[in-house]
Amino acid sequence: MEGKPAPDRRRWWTLLAVSAAQLLVVLDGTIVNIALPSAQDALGMSDTSRQWAITAYALAFGGLLLIGGRISGALGHRRTFIAGLVGFAAASALGGAAVDAGTLFGARALQGAFAAALAPAGLSLLTTTFTGDRERGRAFGVFAAVGAAGSAVGLVAGGLLTEYASWRWCLYVNVPMALLAVLGATLVPRDRAGRGRGGLDVPGALLSTAGFAALGYAFSEAAPHGWSSVRVLSALGAGVVLLAAFTAVEIRSPHPLLPMRVLAHRARAGAFASITLLFVAMFGFYLFMSYYTQTVLGYSPVEAGLTLIVNAVAALLGSVLIAGRLHGRVAPALLIVPGLVAAAAGMLVLTRLTAHSAHVLPMYLVPSLVLTGVGLGCVLPPTAGLATAGMRGHDIGAASAAYNAAQQLGAALGTALLNTVAAGVTASYLAGRAGRTPDEAVVHGYTVALTVAAAILLAAACIAAPLTKNRPADERERQPTPDDDLIRPR
Repeated sequence: MEGKPAPDRRRWWTLLAVSAAQLLVVLDGTIVNIALPSAQDALGMSDTSRQWAITAYALAFGGLLLIGGRISGALGHRRTFIAGLVGFAAASALGGAAVDAGTLFGARALQGAFAAALAPAGLSLLTTTFTGDRERGRAFGVFAAVGAAGSAVGLVAGGLLTEYASWRWCLYVNVPMALLAVLGATLVPRDRAGRGRGGLDVPGALLSTAGFAALGYAFSEAAPHGWSSVRVLSALGAGVVLLAAFTAVEIRSPHPLLPMRVLAHRARAGAFASITLLFVAMFGFYLFMSYYTQTVLGYSPVEAGLTLIVNAVAALLGSVLIAGRLHGRVAPALLIVPGLVAAAAGMLVLTRLTAHSAHVLPMYLVPSLVLTGVGLGCVLPPTAGLATAGMRGHDIGAASAAYNAAQQLGAALGTALLNTVAAGVTASYLAGRAGRTPDEAVVHGYTVALTVAAAILLAAACIAAPLTKNRPADERERQPTPDDDLIRPR
């Protein structure tokens, strides 16, 4: 039996601290993108190596998430959360002070490693702190809104800081934000560390880290080198083999890093599938919005980022006013499926664009950004809730880590896959149609890629509908797991 809920004030401090940490993690996935050209000039990075400022963070974050989830369960979610924040702040300061490319790349990898502990610990804290349907709906709504807005905020902040301060402040800004979150985390109710269930699953840890890193590397290299290159195919093959071996090890391990019972649940599988495919589509969408507004419409980086604020506001409204209020009152499918369909509709709006379209902002961009934002806001809270519903002990950390890993893999795959589709269609369009302008070819490539993204979202809706049609069973009816006695609030 769980301990008594924490006092209301302390519960909402938990939400504030976790939301601030979530903003840090998501924001750092995009804020450096805008600053990268300036950082490249300052540190003398080559065109071929500069991507590691982005890739190092993504690989460390995605590759270490399952280990971070296990550490969170073993050491206690609150303790892991605070340690992750302090480490993230230190790594950010190191990156901001970098005097060469190697230091920057190493600092970005350290940021990803600490984020891999921070993210699952934060989601686990929300799950154990907010237990009632109404308050959990509000908490997950705010948490999801911050996550949904983080990427757009990162683009805007990156543009503003780079233009008016320095690219280094895109990293330095994390330090005060992280320390404020640490201050809030000191008011979070304590939890106890896990006891007596064995050490770290070392074979599983090594296989999962190597497998996720190999897949992430393959996705990052697919855009510049193509899916048929030996480098990409080798990394993909290695990733698949390593994760297959990881699954085999976890089935047999007495203390698995990722218990298969976390995945072998119909509604949770629907949540993981939904969030993965949503991120595949949405990160391709963000990429094209950034490229289209800057290369075709001539927006500055700051103007392009500010355009995406429409999407962030819509996601905030969708997650708090719609999903947050209905969480626990309706079946998850009644939020997830319409959300996926709305996001698909938003992308289909942009497939009508041409290089000569007039009134682009009010007629195309704003409707698309609103629909995709509301869709994103409706999907994130119920999938986050389903990912950890009925979990206890180490399983909460494992489920939280798996949910974050699904987002990371979806984002990496979506960026590479849809960028490859757009580039291939653009090249074919120019080769097969004499007299066409580069802008016409580029816009055509974007619209075809967005059609693919919309199809992915509609497929996700078809998958999610039967898997998430019922409300999750009350936790009191859940069969106990071997780790139920590990985490107890003090």
